[in-house]
Formats: sequence, C-alpha cells, structure tokens
Amino acid sequence: MDYSFLIILLVAFAALWFMSSRTRKQQREMADLRTNLQVGDEVMTGSGLFGTVTAVEGDVVTLESTPGSETRWLKAAIARRVDPPVVDDVEVAEEDPSDADERDRVIEVPDDLSSLPPENPRRDDDTDRK
Repeated sequence: MDYSFLIILLVAFAALWFMSSRTRKQQREMADLRTNLQVGDEVMTGSGLFGTVTAVEGDVVTLESTPGSETRWLKAAIARRVDPPVVDDVEVAEEDPSDADERDRVIEVPDDLSSLPPENPRRDDDTDRK
C-alpha cells in the first residue's frame, strides 16, 4: 500500500486546521475590541476614517473625526484601535555659528536677467534633426 496519498491528506488537513484556527483567533480579537470600545478611544474604520469614540449605544458607535463633526457607525465597521503616537524627548543640538552664516546668506539676483545663460541651451546637433 502506498502511504504517500495518506501523507498528502494529513498535510492538507493540518494546513486547513492551522488556517482556520488563526482566523478564529483574529475574529475573537476583533470581537473583544468591539465589545471593549470606550468613549475617548481613537479608532480607524474599515474604510480608513480616523476618529474618537464619543458615544457607544448598542451596536452603534458615534465617532468624532474633526471637532464638532460626529458620525454614527456600526461597531462592525471599526477595524482597529489607534494608539496615540509616542513622542520621545530629543535633545536639541546647539547650533554651529558657521551654519548660521550660511543660512543667513543673501543671494543677489540681477535686475537684467538677459545676462544669465538660458535654461535649456540648444545643442548644435538639434538643428540637424528632421
């Protein structure tokens, strides 16, 4: 009896089981997120709208995307919670005095621009083309 067919079936079954268990885990995490939504959480909807939760009423969540602009969404439309960005304290380097001279340098532009070379100088071989 050839066992290769049984091995292939076993590998296929294991792959299906692994994929479905991962999907169930993701679904559980999303359900937990939606049930634990609180006023003040910053979230993103499935369509990409960012907003702050202002009210939760059953399956309806009210989001404020800009101050004074509130919209109502189904909880199922909430894709993820957005963590506020973390700002690290970065030391400000002291300015080098030589850099200040370059920054404050004034570039003088002549009043008569005809003395400047043309932007696209014409090459001699352009006239030979037909």
